[in-house]
Amino acid sequence: MTSAVSARRVFAVVPAAGRGARFDPTAQGSPKQYAPLLGASVIEWSLRALLQEPRIERVVVVVAADDVRWPALAAAIDEKSAPGSASKIVSAVGGASRQESVLSGLRALRIEARPDDWMLVHDAARPCLESADVRALIEALDGGAAGAVLAAPIVDTVKRESGGLVSETVDRTGLWRALTPQVFALGELEHALADAARLGITVTDEAQAMERLGVRAQLVQGSPFNIKVTRVEDLAVASQILRAVRESTR
Repeated sequence: MTSAVSARRVFAVVPAAGRGARFDPTAQGSPKQYAPLLGASVIEWSLRALLQEPRIERVVVVVAADDVRWPALAAAIDEKSAPGSASKIVSAVGGASRQESVLSGLRALRIEARPDDWMLVHDAARPCLESADVRALIEALDGGAAGAVLAAPIVDTVKRESGGLVSETVDRTGLWRALTPQVFALGELEHALADAARLGITVTDEAQAMERLGVRAQLVQGSPFNIKVTRVEDLAVASQILRAVRESTR
């Protein structure tokens, strides 16, 4: 019997066209995805688990039109991950916002993907993604979910701020931190993002775009160490996480 996952193929989109303005104001235009991290770049680590997952057929990396670093790096990643074989990575040109870049990536995959194929979207600045979480996310789709979101439950006490002061303590029951990857069907996700753009609505992740259309994604608990590199200080934290993972697998 053919499973839902094998019948509906899996692709990945990695938006990497951002400038990372909050990352390091002294970086002279160097985006955070190219910051060095344990002998590689942030984006190389972010792609690692996607390229290692055999069920992901293609990964489209969406970069800025003037990105001069990516072509050489893509060739090096291909040679390292699958020497002598066809490239698993393709490239597309992104837009001014994350949602525009994801849309560009989806449209680049129209050539080989069907509207009901799964599109897994992962941030280029999340280098600590674990292969086990990618597998769990894909396997969750086998149960008939309309989509799935990797997430971590909030364990800290949450405060709401007003004017620099605590205004209230928020009940954390049922609250999760949305991570990436997030996965939805190509046709539905493209429609959701295009509809938000048409109405001038900014969405911060794919799940928010799908929520507007009434699609409720399944939450898949992932590692809380799947951090996003936002500021330069985050690189030290990511280094510690990756070192710990490396030690645990020896």
